[in-house]
Amino acid sequence: MKLFIPGPVTVRQEILDEMSHQMTFGHRSKEFSNLFVELVSKLQKLLYTKNPIFLSTSSATGLMEAAVRNCVKEKCLNLVCGSFGDRWRKLVSECGKVSGSVEVQQGKGITADMVRKELEKNRYDALCLTHNETSSGVMNPLEEIAEVMKEYPDVIFMVDAVSSMAGVKIEVDRLGIDVCLASAQKCFGLPPGFSVCSISQKALDKSKTIQGRGHYFDFQAFIKYYEKGHTIATPSIPHINALNMQMDFIFREGIENRFERHKKLAKITREWASNNFSMFPEKGFESITLSVINNTKGIDISELNKNLKERGKQIGDGYGDLKGKTFRIAHMGDMTEQDIKELLEDIDEIIS
Repeated sequence: MKLFIPGPVTVRQEILDEMSHQMTFGHRSKEFSNLFVELVSKLQKLLYTKNPIFLSTSSATGLMEAAVRNCVKEKCLNLVCGSFGDRWRKLVSECGKVSGSVEVQQGKGITADMVRKELEKNRYDALCLTHNETSSGVMNPLEEIAEVMKEYPDVIFMVDAVSSMAGVKIEVDRLGIDVCLASAQKCFGLPPGFSVCSISQKALDKSKTIQGRGHYFDFQAFIKYYEKGHTIATPSIPHINALNMQMDFIFREGIENRFERHKKLAKITREWASNNFSMFPEKGFESITLSVINNTKGIDISELNKNLKERGKQIGDGYGDLKGKTFRIAHMGDMTEQDIKELLEDIDEIIS
């Protein structure tokens, strides 16, 4: 079965094999510390950063909550263009903080001007941006928004790169991102249950000033153990082993080549969608790692998936209130041009 859903993605057998090894060392051992340091250095290279990289045995939602608990003292600005931007906004309220919003209709993108206007009007501790909104297929203009954020150095810049990190170039230090987080089960091409984030010194300093940071996701505890080459609590060592191996695979492919491959897969899918259906996101804001497509032919997505599963494939239905109205084709991780072309050919045959 090949998954073309927005995560989890299909995982290479080599990675699964790496995760099945017997435990031969503990998480407080020198062997683990060496592995930890090695993996962190590779992730820093991927993200073009010198910032610490925290490893978390959780989904990225845990790190989203951590970012709020550690970097928001009173008020946070949430940029919402779909369900996952809304999730971060809800997390802010659930953590007892005040949430302001810049919100647009699903399918639309957040522009730098929208961000600037809101920051000019109100004072915030931090800003949460969903870089790639998997519910609507919108990729927000990270570069342009980052330029606005440089005008507000006191505001912590937090980016959900869950479905873009390792598939799209994100130059953390140049862009001035303070918290950049992602899950392992999307562009990294690993099974779910693990996540990573880069943390700036500014975010760490802000964390020191905030009460109620919690325990499992306390950045101050994270950095204390990080400096020793360890994680705050018992981590998923199989995930760390596998991610370390996957990073070597990514470097063999070439980081820039990986980014270009994702762009090429997106181009193939968009052209097919435009010829057969239509793209849901506003033009110019289309995601590079997945395509959300208008179901203009009114096909039964469940029936389509039933037929696709007989061919060893699966796509995603629309998310939330877009269910049935759209469908989603992910082109992320280790997917090849042949994979996506075979899928599109299968869909053509089934619906004809």
